[in-house]
Amino acid sequence: MTSIQRNLFAETSTPWEEDDAADQLVAVVVFAGGPRGTFDYLVPDRLRGELRPGLRVQVPLGRGNRRVVGYCVNVRQGQSEYRRLKEIAALIDAVPLLSPAMLDLAHWIAERYLCPLGQVLETILPAGVRQQRGTRATAFIELADPSRVDVSALKLPAKQAAIVKCLTAAAEPVAREVLLRQAHCSSAPLKSLLDKGIVAQTTQRVRREIAQPEASLRQQPLVLNDAQQQALDAIHASLDDREHETVLLYGVTGSGKTEVYIQAIERVVSFGRQAIVLVPEISLTPQTCDRFRSRFDAVAVLHSHMSDAERHDHWARIAAGQVQVVVGARSAVFAPTPQLGLIVIDEEHESTFKQETAPRYHSRDVAIQRGSREGVPVVLGSATPALETWHEAAEGRYRRVDLPSRVMNRPLPRVRTIDLRLEQQNRQFRGAISQPLSQAIERTLDDGGQVILLLNRRGFSTHIQCPGCGEVVRCPSCDVSLTFYREVGKAVCHYCDFTASPPERCAACDFAGIRYSGFGTERLEGEVRRRYPSAPCLRMDADTMRRHGSHADALERFRRGDVRILLGTQMIAKGLDFPNVTLVGVVNADVALHLPDFRAAERTFQLIAQVAGRTGRGEQGGEVLVQTFSPEHPAVQAAVRHDYEAFAGGELPSRRRFGYPPAAALVRVVFRGSSEELVRTSSEEMAQRLRERAAAAEGDTRVLGPAPAPIARLRERYRYHLQLHGTRREQLADVVQSVSDRFEAAGDVEWIVDVDPVSML
Repeated sequence: MTSIQRNLFAETSTPWEEDDAADQLVAVVVFAGGPRGTFDYLVPDRLRGELRPGLRVQVPLGRGNRRVVGYCVNVRQGQSEYRRLKEIAALIDAVPLLSPAMLDLAHWIAERYLCPLGQVLETILPAGVRQQRGTRATAFIELADPSRVDVSALKLPAKQAAIVKCLTAAAEPVAREVLLRQAHCSSAPLKSLLDKGIVAQTTQRVRREIAQPEASLRQQPLVLNDAQQQALDAIHASLDDREHETVLLYGVTGSGKTEVYIQAIERVVSFGRQAIVLVPEISLTPQTCDRFRSRFDAVAVLHSHMSDAERHDHWARIAAGQVQVVVGARSAVFAPTPQLGLIVIDEEHESTFKQETAPRYHSRDVAIQRGSREGVPVVLGSATPALETWHEAAEGRYRRVDLPSRVMNRPLPRVRTIDLRLEQQNRQFRGAISQPLSQAIERTLDDGGQVILLLNRRGFSTHIQCPGCGEVVRCPSCDVSLTFYREVGKAVCHYCDFTASPPERCAACDFAGIRYSGFGTERLEGEVRRRYPSAPCLRMDADTMRRHGSHADALERFRRGDVRILLGTQMIAKGLDFPNVTLVGVVNADVALHLPDFRAAERTFQLIAQVAGRTGRGEQGGEVLVQTFSPEHPAVQAAVRHDYEAFAGGELPSRRRFGYPPAAALVRVVFRGSSEELVRTSSEEMAQRLRERAAAAEGDTRVLGPAPAPIARLRERYRYHLQLHGTRREQLADVVQSVSDRFEAAGDVEWIVDVDPVSML
């Protein structure tokens, strides 16, 4: 992204200032909010030896010289384009929070995702780190001049002499409270020593100690099969060469990818280096952490359910080199590892690796860029790789290593579909669970097995409808239907959290027979409890897993066998390993299949294949039943056969034909505002400018739209979107940047630019 250099002053320099300007030290500063671009500031003599890139600074900004916080991204000697510079007022940090490598990566993110650099830096640094959460200001005492202190010659009172003796014996400054305890005195003698100039006091922020998890029972490495060993050898080759390479570890579910990760990281740790492991869901973090803690002494965790103080503590330990392995969700890709040796992204296909707020980065692409800049391998693991990743491997830009079979040669589970069109014709079918699935659940429970039921919809009923006139109860602020929750007796919007009591009569025709249609996880849970009262069940979704630690508690109960039936949304479909699960039921495979999104079929295939992989991991084998109204759909058929290559072979030609990733780059621009007319006209005006700019660039950039977004209204704001397609990513970025920098929308209309969008809704 082209940076904008701002002139903060109107004054011009005079000739006699030029020699002085040549010797001045200039700091380049960016801001997280407010004005975009870079700003030059003069480094005063008192800060010359302290200021370095990566530090936060306090500077005067604007005509009023208000004090604001910025990030120093460069320091250079010599003249600035603008000679009369304001001085940096103060340093906020004692040491840089961002390494040169991380600053370089931030520049790449800003350019790739068309986002101001200051906003990128604010994203890289967690709020708990920026705000120094979990720390307190502590006074430290030291001798003002240790070489000149002679206790006997000073003839100090006893308590003052005791303080000096304690400081003389100490190798570093001592916290005030600790010093007073050691010297067995009050603060009065210390004040006298301060007044005499014998001792000096400084203030530092000290982290409070946060209890670390108990070490897991140490486990020995597992014996690898031939395919696992070949995969490990490929990663070892990159590690030994100390060169960057992206490795796609393509392995069926249950093929032992995690053990390959762990043994590769053991090689990294033996070199005295660190590894980062990214997982897509917080629900996976506890299980993943347990496995790594059983093999490594120092494991840190970074995810959004941590408190700011916990995150700051882990961040500081990582930066100090005290951590061997960092495990976390999306943002853990920015972990400040001083000796990075390997990055692993497990389940790399997951959409949760894409950030949905600015900067809208994808952790997979950021990880590859970081690995390239720091010369370390990146391993992408999945049984159902993203088509972008599969394409890169097919083109030879990534190395592909296969794990074609499960460990111990266990068979993949048998998958069969249940045609819900036929079930609906059966008058006995009244719930979410069909008769074939119900019979399979009963057999599984009788045999002592466990069951996982996937339904990727929350609530009791997904919509409330009048059977008389067809009116659907919708959110007054969003263009979506309300979801009914029976437990609380409320209708809820999952986008803006609007809540209302369900209507007793239709607002359109006054009909009294309101119908609650569609199935969510709350309704499924009620049905399961009624049908199988002796089988303890547990629901895992965003509504039940809000309490800190609830994911770990729920999975531990399931692991112990206290829970026989685990049901929930997609958070239970990924990466979980429970050998006693012998049946998986996909309650409705069509939830995302027909959405207006070019990735709908890919997501459906991945979800079915991934949840199917949760069963058959033990000696008992496993079975998967997929309930669907579209059993003939290619994505469903490929998932039933565990045939990713067939799915990719059928989907990629369609992507190429219509110019969608991975065949082309894609940028989405979304407009929103309180007036639909202004949103529409603003989007049309930008689309016209984009077309003109694209034509002038003489490339293959195409502009589609604008049109109302699939969800046309959210939080009382209308939404339009347009898309840019092209094979030259840099040209797309240049077209969008050159237009958006100079574009002003009408009224309160806002727009966002999403590079490489994952969701098209």
